[in-house]
Amino acid sequence: QVQLAESGGGLVQPGGSLRLSCVASGFTFSRYGMRWYRQAPGKERELVARISGAGTITNYADSVKGRFTISRENAKSSVYLQMNSLKPEDTAVYYCYTEYSLTGAGYWGQGTQVTVSS
Repeated sequence: QVQLAESGGGLVQPGGSLRLSCVASGFTFSRYGMRWYRQAPGKERELVARISGAGTITNYADSVKGRFTISRENAKSSVYLQMNSLKPEDTAVYYCYTEYSLTGAGYWGQGTQVTVSS
């Protein structure tokens, strides 16, 4: 019964900001790294950001470094992606992912659409 539920997507103008949230259940949240991926039409799904279980280590794709911030609030079993200075090329479906796995593969959320357009 692992579940990941994203929210916070929407339509925003270039230069604007959005904050994505992902609420997790079904596993001990603080033990596992969490990731945000995105997939734009016609492109492969790409890793955007990753955060360690304790929240002390973060990693970002070069394309978002300096603009996006991943964070987590373990008491709320939540991971966030603060997206600033958004560009049209950030348009994609954004997915959260947990590194928790019983089989070698983690679990995905359903995705939330982010559209950056004038």
